[in-house]
Amino acid sequence: MLHLARPWDRTGLESFGPSDCLMSEVSGDIPQARGHTRLMRSQMRDGSRELILHPYPKGGHAIGPLRKGFPVRPRTLKENETAEEARARELLRRMNEVLARVQELGEALEDPVAVWPRLRQAWERAENEEDPRMAEIVRQAEEVLPRLRALEPRIRRVLRRTRELVPLDRVQEMDRASMRWLVRQPGRNIAERAGAGQRILATVRRENFDTPENRVLHAYTRLASDVAREWMQEHPRAKNSKRYTEVRSFAKFCKTFSQMLAELEVRVADAAIVPNYVLMQDPGYRAIYEAWRRLLEEDKVLDDLWAWQAETWTDFAVLAVVLALDELDESELVVQSPIVWRSEASLGRWFEQDRPIAVFWLKNTGRIVEVQARPEAPGTLLAMARAHVSLRITDISRAELPRRVAVWTPHTMQRLDIEQAALRANDRLVELQPLGQTEILRNGLILTPSHGVAETKSARGTRTRVDAIAFEASGDGLRSGLNAIRAFARSEIYGSAP
Repeated sequence: MLHLARPWDRTGLESFGPSDCLMSEVSGDIPQARGHTRLMRSQMRDGSRELILHPYPKGGHAIGPLRKGFPVRPRTLKENETAEEARARELLRRMNEVLARVQELGEALEDPVAVWPRLRQAWERAENEEDPRMAEIVRQAEEVLPRLRALEPRIRRVLRRTRELVPLDRVQEMDRASMRWLVRQPGRNIAERAGAGQRILATVRRENFDTPENRVLHAYTRLASDVAREWMQEHPRAKNSKRYTEVRSFAKFCKTFSQMLAELEVRVADAAIVPNYVLMQDPGYRAIYEAWRRLLEEDKVLDDLWAWQAETWTDFAVLAVVLALDELDESELVVQSPIVWRSEASLGRWFEQDRPIAVFWLKNTGRIVEVQARPEAPGTLLAMARAHVSLRITDISRAELPRRVAVWTPHTMQRLDIEQAALRANDRLVELQPLGQTEILRNGLILTPSHGVAETKSARGTRTRVDAIAFEASGDGLRSGLNAIRAFARSEIYGSAP
């Protein structure tokens, strides 16, 4: 097994670090296991080869293969975070933005005829950081806050019997234990046994708010307040937006409500609590319980998405390339593969599609462009380039082989030096040129996270060229990245940048 820091590398690693892509190339068949996911499988002269991806470790370190020094996914928001914790939270914010762009495909699929125009509109809104992304906490700020306001003045309480020293004239009930206590007191009658204070131990009923449904309510308000504050921290430029205002009001109300429940000595429910009759039948408490479960499930899902975010990034990059081709003036979408949207992500992937995901017909130029991701039967050059995304360009007016464009989507926890990446990837394409007897693969595109510094670099050989684009999933970083991808698409198809 050859562990690769970059898909175009010739030498392997002994262990992975935060600056590496977690890819490995394996010769021969290996069983599909939870420890990795297959990106591409190819049949070579010396046997089969597989390009696989390993997950980011959830605890910072992992073995099989050895991965060490990785950031740990942040949990609750802290007031005084270390530099490492702040860096991890920034990585989580960027991951959430990528997730939002991919999840917008799910909303666009509601109208199968206009999937790409609807997705483009959603991404254009994402370029404006003052219009923050939709999230579960935003939905709950809109839907659950009225439920909480209605529940606040009528939270359930029970009358529980306790034993207290009560003045004689206020005694209403005594049980066996209080009568035993009275018998043990010195005196000939009740008045003497009551002593100087004229009090005896009796049964009284006191209001108690520490019920299972109120514990769930307490757990929800605490969790919702933390999640809302995290969301606001991720969107500092959206303070004037309607969504930000709603989430801020929601966070403030939840925090106040939680403090009130703590003063009433209501404990916090455990996540494994079994819902009682009130949580299942009372409309207000049932809505709170369901919202609490959704936030808890979202936290569990984030663990999986954190581990497999390189796969989510690949899907995001594929969608960006499709949108760039769809915007060409002469482009016409002639084939779109069925896209199956999942209710939950599996190994970082929210949808499945056939190959290719989209086929465009360039009417004036007379070319067909296919966007292929994770191909089932890649050509030899594509397999050796270790590019599991590619463009296939066919010129129907010429009797020549279709051209391939390798698209690499390296994802790392630290920013990639895209100038060096473009040079190394171009060197890899130069090495592969003597092998191109039955197919053409001369150019490549690298799409990688910018980690806050959007940039474009290019490297050229005699017959090869590689463009590297570092971009983001929101704001100016998304806008500049999409513009760079559009420019690459035009230069690749028309021979020069527009």
